[in-house]
Amino acid sequence: MKLMSYVTPQRASFGVVRGDEVVDMGLRLGAGCPDLKAAIAQGLLPRIAQLADRAPADFHLDQVVPLPVIPNPARILCVGLNYLAHRAEGQHKTEAAAPTIFLRLPESQVGHGRPLVCPRESEQFDYEAELAVVIGKAGRRIAKADALGHVAGISAYNDGSVRDWQLLMGQWSPGKNFPATGAFGPWLVTSDELPADRVLSLVCRLNGQEMQRTTTDLMMFSIPELIAFVSTFTTLEPGDVLVTGTPGGVGLRRNPQVWMKHGDVVEIELEGVGVLRNPVVKEGAPA
Repeated sequence: MKLMSYVTPQRASFGVVRGDEVVDMGLRLGAGCPDLKAAIAQGLLPRIAQLADRAPADFHLDQVVPLPVIPNPARILCVGLNYLAHRAEGQHKTEAAAPTIFLRLPESQVGHGRPLVCPRESEQFDYEAELAVVIGKAGRRIAKADALGHVAGISAYNDGSVRDWQLLMGQWSPGKNFPATGAFGPWLVTSDELPADRVLSLVCRLNGQEMQRTTTDLMMFSIPELIAFVSTFTTLEPGDVLVTGTPGGVGLRRNPQVWMKHGDVVEIELEGVGVLRNPVVKEGAPA
């Protein structure tokens, strides 16, 4: 099942994607279930699947404006340097005792098709293709063997990075949290359809040119290992997002360096999910 969050002229909602149509679940479930995060927390995904099977479509995809898959997560936990090729291109040690973790804020992300914004303070706006996991069941100190049972589904993520601000003082958070610098979507594919431990291809294209390509089995720390690690220091809740790291090929490490600029289009393609596509704009540039 594919689930997306979106805005219509009437309201924000969420629904099931069937081909190029959307079945509005916010309409059918009512005020007690206002968004996808609430639906996951209330354990409603099986009911939603049943409703979507027999309900008529409410919208065509081009009639809704996509939001980030989870617009309001309590936590966006991101993993740095989780592919050997990315560690090597930055001359980092090729071994690590534990994952590198940083946080993003919800306002730093946009949905499929919405502009990624290079802030006026920087010209070093970089792409990062990643797989994102959405937590479906709460837990603290989750055992690795149990971790996949806590996953609602997966999606694509562009962990856009304002590199000069990320590297200014060795603190990653400033360069990862400018508004509208990351993208999340286009939808969530639930674990019954696409298990989080399946080996998938992950690709980034900038203006049609392939910049990154990997398979998800090349993560240094697997999804179960990441869930076990982060749930040690924080209680994971339904709707939390775990962004699992980018492969080699980032713009920062190319010679010459490649930065996303006004007018560009960046695509993140995750096998089994689809293509997350976003135009790039420079803050303050004429429309």
